[in-house]
Formats: sequence, structure tokens, C-alpha cells
Amino acid sequence: MSDELPTAETQDVVHALAASPAFEQDGVCFAARSTGLYGSQDGGQTWESVYSSLALEAPLTTAAVALSPGFPADQTLFAGVLGAVLRSSDAGGSWFATTLPTPPPFVSSLVISPNFVRDGIVLASTMEDGVFRSGDRGVHWAAWNFGLLDLNVLCLAISPTFAEDETVFAGTDSGIFRSTNGGRAWREVDFPADLAPVLSLALAPGYASSGLLFAGTEACGLYTSQDRGRSWTRLGEGSIEGAVNTILLSPEFSSRPEILVALADAIIVSRDGGQTWSDWNPDFDIQQSITAVAGPLGLGPNAPLLVGLMDGRVTVIRSQPA
Repeated sequence: MSDELPTAETQDVVHALAASPAFEQDGVCFAARSTGLYGSQDGGQTWESVYSSLALEAPLTTAAVALSPGFPADQTLFAGVLGAVLRSSDAGGSWFATTLPTPPPFVSSLVISPNFVRDGIVLASTMEDGVFRSGDRGVHWAAWNFGLLDLNVLCLAISPTFAEDETVFAGTDSGIFRSTNGGRAWREVDFPADLAPVLSLALAPGYASSGLLFAGTEACGLYTSQDRGRSWTRLGEGSIEGAVNTILLSPEFSSRPEILVALADAIIVSRDGGQTWSDWNPDFDIQQSITAVAGPLGLGPNAPLLVGLMDGRVTVIRSQPA
């Protein structure tokens, strides 16, 4: 099944995808594109712009989108654009913009505290000015870059138990940095410099006890660490080559160690923690480069996957039943 967003006159790109925590019930998902932010309320079947209230005179390139863990109740979402973070508390019906310091940095990713309903913490990475942090639900933002030696931040990953360990990882042009005080200060992780840039990061749901995380590189494939980033091992050699744009892990990783990796020309999955790999769906005909994926219902058999493409389309595919 192929589900297309509105066609742009020039080349469009899907930069990021996000889905409601209640996706199975409400079907709500969002696509951040070169022409703006689009929303769907039917699981990706139909899409419309959620920037209509902004009365824009030109397309607003949006590279990041993130939803509150309490989205079904609070309807809060964030969008990252050039020089600003946008916040909506009504699922995109209206927006509040916080402008970042000039010259305007490009917001590359957004992560929200799993405890957002209580702590209101959101982090934004930028391509030029490091990491910005908000502790009041996105109303005010401040740069927190002490120890962050590379301000070209490409991705962020937040600990599932952030409320207790305050851990965040940042992937940059030169490697990986870790914060253990909620993103206020950073320390470089011992990740081989010749493997960078780091395009994607993922922490295991049981990271607090296992110390397990994954890093996707631009040219050297997928790596994993079982000691919070002190040492690294390559996964999928021979199966995973080139840029790893996205890493998704099963929510039940301890009992079902499933890992999904999106490359530019393939989506592959491991059901055994990275030992063996296979196509997510061998029948999926990839005609455009894959730029973003989201697995709103996990990675189990027949689970839907939202796939963003270089030409602006979002396609919904399912894994083949085991």
C-alpha cells in the first residue's frame, strides 16, 4: 500500500516521522518534510498540512517532530525548523514559536523526556549550535553545551529511565557524547573517530540495567555497546553497509530482541539481537531513497511501518508474518 502526501513542485524529503502513543486507537502520525509538517488521523492513509494556522507565505522546512508521551490527553507536539522550535498543545491546530539565537541554527532532532507530563523537559539538537534544553514544556530554551566538543549534532537519544538516570546521548559529526545530568553537561564517549559521523542512536528499553545502546554511522554500518558506550562492536557486517538512517528497537527487547535498521535502499530486521538479518518485507519495491521510518506498534510480525522517502511520500508497509 502506498500513501502519498501532497505533491511538491520541487524535490521534497521526509526528514522525520512520529506517531501517537495511542496509534492503534487514534491512527495519528506526523511527517516532517521539506515543505512543512503534515499530519494523518487514519494511520497514514491521508495527510494534510498542520501549519495552516501560521498563514505561511513560503514552505517551512521541518526536519524534526516529537510527540509528548501523554499526547492522547495533552495533544502536545514539537517541530524543529531553521532557527526555532514550534510547540502545539492542540495537535497542530495552533502553534507557539520559540526563536533560537542568531545566526539561526538548523534543528536536526528533538527528544522528549519519558516523564514529560511531570518534568516538562525537551531537548533539541542543532547542526551548528549544539544542544538546546527546555524545562518548561518548550516555552523557553537555552543552550547547554559544556563539554560538547562538536556542536554539529545530528541525533539525540534519551534514556527510557531518564527520570532516574538523566542520561542523554548525542551523535555528532565526530563521534558520540553522553550527558548524565539531563543534557546540561556532556562528556565524549570512546567511539572510534574514523567511524563518525553518527546519524542515529537507540537505547535499549532496559538500558538502565543492561547499558545496551546502538549507533548508526554514515559510512561504516551499525555498532553496539553493552557498557554504556565504553566499548563497541560492529553488527550486521556484510548485511549493513553505508549510512544507517534510523534504528528501531522492540519495546519488549529483553524478551524479543528485535532490531530494525533503515538504510537508503533497504529496511532489514534482526529477531535475535543482531546475529542474523533479513528484509522487513521482501516484496517492498524501493524506488526512492529511504529517509525516515517509524514503528508505531513495535516490530512484531505484521506490524505496520511508516516509511518516509526522498520524494516526499510516506508508505505504510508491514512485515511478513513469522
